[in-house]
Amino acid sequence: MGRLVVLRIGHRFFRDSRVTTHVCLTARALGADGVIIADRQDKTVEATIREVGKRFGGHFSIESGKPWRTSIREWRHNGGKVVHLTAYGLPLPEVIQEIQQTSGGLLVVVGSEKMPGEVFKLADWNVSVTNQPMSEVAALAVFLDWHHKHNAFDTAFPNAQIRIVPSHDRKNVQQVEPEEG
Repeated sequence: MGRLVVLRIGHRFFRDSRVTTHVCLTARALGADGVIIADRQDKTVEATIREVGKRFGGHFSIESGKPWRTSIREWRHNGGKVVHLTAYGLPLPEVIQEIQQTSGGLLVVVGSEKMPGEVFKLADWNVSVTNQPMSEVAALAVFLDWHHKHNAFDTAFPNAQIRIVPSHDRKNVQQVEPEEG
């Protein structure tokens, strides 16, 4: 299976920084390899996500400011496929197996505003989680959970400085000994 990267279209400073950060955190926690924030550079979101990766481990890339059309065209040119999450797409249960069988990488497109019609044409799959309006964070979480066959709890995050220890009654965070390499 190739890389899976999320393309966030329509990020608006101030208004969307928190939601875009949540898109990135969700993507990272549920198995994506990275996020591209299209069109607008946001060093604050980039720094936040890099700090999370440094503390909690894993290999996750983030970049911002790259035009969305360029991102999609380069991805497709390099043999990858494009999944556009939209309320107007085909139901996820009907297309997930076909998407999972893709040998190249996947670029998963989510938006924060009305998507340009061109995105529907450039996507290999227009996929809906519910055929209802929904948060892009929720849609991404459901898609990634299905795509990775519900294995988020089995995912390792190497080079972590800290890790969360599950508990029924409190927060429990432990320091992690550096890995020998």
